[in-house]
Amino acid sequence: MIPLLGEEEAQAAADAVRSGWVAQGPRVRSFEQDFAATVGATHGVATSSCTTALHLALVLLGIEPGDEVVVPSFSFIATANAVRYVGATPVFADVDLATGNVTVETVDAVRTPRTRAVIAVHQGGVPFDTAALRKAAAGWGVELVEDAACAAGSSAYGQPAGAGAKVAAWSFHPRKLLTTGEGGMLTLDDPERAARLRRLREHGMNVSAADRHASSQPVLEAYLETAYNYRMTDIQAAIGLVQLGRLAGLVAQRRELAARYHELLAGVGGLVPVRDPAYGQTNYQSFWVLLDGFPAARDEVLSELAAQGVSARRGIMAAHLEPAYADVSPAPLPVTERLTRDSLILPLHHKLTTDDQEHIVAVLRRLSR
Repeated sequence: MIPLLGEEEAQAAADAVRSGWVAQGPRVRSFEQDFAATVGATHGVATSSCTTALHLALVLLGIEPGDEVVVPSFSFIATANAVRYVGATPVFADVDLATGNVTVETVDAVRTPRTRAVIAVHQGGVPFDTAALRKAAAGWGVELVEDAACAAGSSAYGQPAGAGAKVAAWSFHPRKLLTTGEGGMLTLDDPERAARLRRLREHGMNVSAADRHASSQPVLEAYLETAYNYRMTDIQAAIGLVQLGRLAGLVAQRRELAARYHELLAGVGGLVPVRDPAYGQTNYQSFWVLLDGFPAARDEVLSELAAQGVSARRGIMAAHLEPAYADVSPAPLPVTERLTRDSLILPLHHKLTTDDQEHIVAVLRRLSR
């Protein structure tokens, strides 16, 4: 992945610096409003990262020690870590082989009377089945947090991923389509919950620093609860506003590149590339391929690609196989373990050329023989 950053982003960041207001302020507010509108939500609450956004979502929902939260192991480790931040227990669910996402069936298989919430991930930009999981969560009486870290520009059932979510968390890390360097966002429709999230990210203050300084009269703020410093800066938000204007074009370009990969890979046996699910469209934040009867092992493929100047990487991690979760004994996760063992992510970014793609696939074709 190579982020698309240009002179407009540099100018926007410089303008923020010259304004004298570089902490969370008016640009953050504008970014929140514009991003929320783009993903079909009423409110946006910017944060320092998607990880802190997930943490705040669980605090907001009252998840606490003794509670269980069902999460996919097949995700960046932050998804499971956020559960431990609030003292709850992550319970790992398996995923669908084609989408890499949890399903109603995989969640239900590990759900217990202690389950208070589910974190479902739009993995690699592939949307999970929002209609099915939202309906199931409501029926179970559990909260659903939507980890949309990779999903800006993806859609499900004709709506942006995250539209209609009780709470969705987003990432603006440089590996994502829309980046602010580091940064995150929570989107939701409930105004009272949004107001509390804004307090939680700013030490529990009942009035933001920006509003306090904008007042012509002294403002004596109060701190309503123990909270956190999870703020985004105006410099980051200035970059984010420019990036937001690029999002639709970036998604269109990535989908064109993905279609080209599909065309080129059609003649290579033993590889199953990621595709759109029947109910939605992916932004192709990651283009992964599953080795399915391929004659070379995944690590051998990665080594040969690297030797030929191709920067591929292993597929998405499985958190339950990491040392940090060695104390967890999950239910069997055969699909998760197959995906993390036998998949790899191919380069996909705005600088990728047709020649680049043909070279990448030529290496894979040679290995397939």
